[in-house]
Amino acid sequence: MISDKGHQAILGIHHITAIASSPQKNIDFYTNFVGLRLVKLTVNFDDPQTYHLYYGDDIGRPGTILTFFPWQLVPKGWRGTGQVITTSFLISENSIDYWIKRLKTHGISYSGPTKRFDDEEVITFYDPDGMELEFVAPKNTDLRKVQAWKKGPVPEEYATRGIYSASLLSEDYERTATVLTETLNFIKTKKEGDRIRFEIKDKEKIIEDDNLYSNKQQQREIALLESSSKVDLLCLPHSQRGSIGVGTIHHIAWRTPTDESQINARKKIMSAGLDATPVIDRRYFHSVYFREPGGILFEIATDPPGFTVDQKEEELGQKLLLPEWLEPDRRNLEKVLPKINIPSPDTFSAAPNVEDKQKVNDNE
Repeated sequence: MISDKGHQAILGIHHITAIASSPQKNIDFYTNFVGLRLVKLTVNFDDPQTYHLYYGDDIGRPGTILTFFPWQLVPKGWRGTGQVITTSFLISENSIDYWIKRLKTHGISYSGPTKRFDDEEVITFYDPDGMELEFVAPKNTDLRKVQAWKKGPVPEEYATRGIYSASLLSEDYERTATVLTETLNFIKTKKEGDRIRFEIKDKEKIIEDDNLYSNKQQQREIALLESSSKVDLLCLPHSQRGSIGVGTIHHIAWRTPTDESQINARKKIMSAGLDATPVIDRRYFHSVYFREPGGILFEIATDPPGFTVDQKEEELGQKLLLPEWLEPDRRNLEKVLPKINIPSPDTFSAAPNVEDKQKVNDNE
C-alpha cells in the first residue's frame, strides 16, 4: 500500500533531453559558450550508433543535466503542443550584463531582458539547432553555488547554476495540470497571462519524513535540495502541434531519490490510468517513461547511481563510455560514430575568464 506522505517523492527536474544535429557543434556551444561540463560521453542505449551527450555541473547533479541525441540525418523539428518548448538556466542577478555581452561577443541573437512574475529577468536565445533557451535571474534568490561549473570558460560568479525551470506546451493543459498536481505532487504557485507556474514545495520535509536518504547521503545530497523544482505550463489553445526533430526537446525527467520511491511513483501513474514503462536501467539512473494526456513525454529518473559510477570525477566526459552489453561492439561503434573533439580539463584556463570579466568591467 502506498503511504499518504511524500510516497512517490518527486523532487523536481532531473534532466531534459533534446535532439541535436552535429555533435561537435553541440559540444562546442554547450561547453564553450554556455559553460557546462560534458560529464558523460556515451551512446543512445536504444540507438547505439548515435552519441548521447550529457552536460551538467562538475559531477552532473540532478537538476543540472541537459542531454542530447545528435541525430544528424533527422529533419529539423518545430516547437508546438505536446512538447517542452523552453529550457531555462538559473543565473545570478548581477550576471545579466555579463551574459548579454557574451551573447553579443559570440554573435548570438537574443531578446530581453524581460520581466516575468515581477521577480525574474529573462534573456531568451537559441542554440545552433534552434532550441529555445533562457537565462533567468530571479531576485533575492539564494543561488546554488555548488552547481556552478567552476573550471569552465565562464567566471564562477556569472556561471549558470543548473536548470531553473522548463516551459511545457500541452494539447490539453487542464489534464496536464492535473497530472502535475494530483500525480506528481506539484503545487500551483503563480499565474501570469497564459503562463501558470507549478512547484514542488517542502522538499526537505519529504526527504526527512520518508527517510529517503541515509545520514551520510543527506550530507552529500544537501545541495540537491536546491535543484530546480519549477515548471511553467503555457495555455495557448490555438498553437500547432509540435513535430519532434532537430532543435526540439524529446522529454523531461523528474527526479526521485530512490528505486523504491520510483516504484511508488509508477504505481500512482498507473492508478491514474496512464501507461508507464517498466523500470529501465540507464546506467546512470533508472527510468520510467509515460506520456501525459497533453502529449508530452515524461520520465521518472532516480538520483543514484550518478555519473561517477563508472568514471572518476576528474575523468568525467573524457572518453566514450559504453555499457557492458555494448562493449563487444565498441570497435564497430567507434568506426560509425562521428569523430569529435572533446574539451579536456585544461581547455579552459584562467585566462579567458579574466578576459571575459575584463570585458564586462570595460563596458560598465
